[in-house]
Amino acid sequence: MTNQVKSRLMDTSSAFSNIISTLLPKIQNFWRHSLVLLKKSSMAVISQVRVAFKTMQLASVFLLKKIDQSIDYMARHPLLDKTESAYRAFKKTIEQGFASVQQTPAYIKAGLYAQLVRLDKPIGILLLLWPTLIALWIAADGWPDPLVLFVFVMGVILMRSAGCAINDYADRHIDSKVARTRQRPLTSGKISEKEALLIFSSLSITAFILVLFMNELTIWMSLGGIILAVSYPFMKRYHYLPQVHLGAAFGWAAPMAYTAQANEVTAITWLIFLATILWATAYDTMYAMVDYDDDIKIGVKSTAILFGNQDKLIIGIIQLLLILNLLLIGHRAELSGFYYLGVTAASLFAVYQQYLIKDREPELCFKAFLNNNWFGMVLFIGVLLDYQFADVT
Repeated sequence: MTNQVKSRLMDTSSAFSNIISTLLPKIQNFWRHSLVLLKKSSMAVISQVRVAFKTMQLASVFLLKKIDQSIDYMARHPLLDKTESAYRAFKKTIEQGFASVQQTPAYIKAGLYAQLVRLDKPIGILLLLWPTLIALWIAADGWPDPLVLFVFVMGVILMRSAGCAINDYADRHIDSKVARTRQRPLTSGKISEKEALLIFSSLSITAFILVLFMNELTIWMSLGGIILAVSYPFMKRYHYLPQVHLGAAFGWAAPMAYTAQANEVTAITWLIFLATILWATAYDTMYAMVDYDDDIKIGVKSTAILFGNQDKLIIGIIQLLLILNLLLIGHRAELSGFYYLGVTAASLFAVYQQYLIKDREPELCFKAFLNNNWFGMVLFIGVLLDYQFADVT
C-alpha cells in the first residue's frame, strides 16, 4: 500500500515537472513580447505627445506674435489716440464739474445739513434700529409686513436725524464750551437756528406722513414719540436722568412698531420698551462719561454725574436688569435656542464694555458706547434666526 502511494506521488511530481517545463518557456516568451510591445507603445505615445506639444508651442508663438502685432497696430492707430484724448477730456470735464458742484452754496449747505443730522455718524441710527426690528419680528412671529418694515426703517432714520437737529438747537450755547462739539454746524455759526428748526420740522413731518399709512393706534402713539423727541434735549438742564429720557424717546419706536404690526399692545410690548430704556440708559451713561469734566464745568446734568464714583457699578446693575428683561421677553414670546444664544453673546459684549470703562478713560468709554451696536445686532440676529429656524430649535 505504501509503495502504491509513493508510485502515485512520483507520477504526479513527474507530470507537474513536465507541465512547468512546457509552460515556463511560453510564459517567458509572453513576458518578453509584452515588454517589447509596452516599450513600443510608450515610445509611440511619447512621440505623439511631443508632436502635440510642439504643435501647441508653435501655435502659441504664432498667436502671441499676431496679438503683439495687433497691439502695435492699434497703439499706432490714430483712432486710439483720439479715443484716449476724448476719454481724458471727458474725465477732466466730469472732475471739473464735480469740483464746481462742490463749491456751490447748495452743495456746501447740504453737507452741513448732513453733519447736523449726523448722517456721517450712523451709530445713533443703528442703536435705534435694533430694538425696532426686534419688536417687529416678535410682533409678526417672523418676517413683518413689508410696508410696516419700510415705514419703520425710514422712520428710524428720519426721527434720529430730527432728534440730532433739535438736540443741537437745544445745546447751541452749550456745545461751544465743549471741545468735542465746538465745530458742529449750528454752534460754529455755519447754519442758522432757523435752518435747524426747519430741518427738524421737515424730518418730523415726513416721518408722521409715513405713520399715516399705519393703523389708528400707531398714529396716536406717534404723537407721544414726537413729544419725547422734542423734550429730551432740554432735560439735561432740569434733572440728572436725561439718559433715561433718551431711552424713552429711543424706545418709543419699539412699542409703535409692535403695535403697527400686531395692531395691539401686549405685555411683551412694554417689556421691549423697558429693555430699550435700560439699554439706552447704560450706553448713554458711557457716552456721558466721555464729557464728564466738561459737563461739570458747564453745569449740565447727566447720569454719569449723578452716579459719581458708583457709575461702573450702576451701569453693571442696569446691564444685569437688561439681560434679565431679555430672558423674560424670550420666555413670554416663546423664543428658543438661537434667541438665547443671541442673549448670551450680548451678555459677553456687556462684560467687555465693563472692561473698557474700568478706568473711566474718555476714549475707551466712547469705544464702549460704540460697542453697543454689536450688542443690539447679535440680539436681533438671535431673534431673526430663531423665527427663521423655529422648527429646528
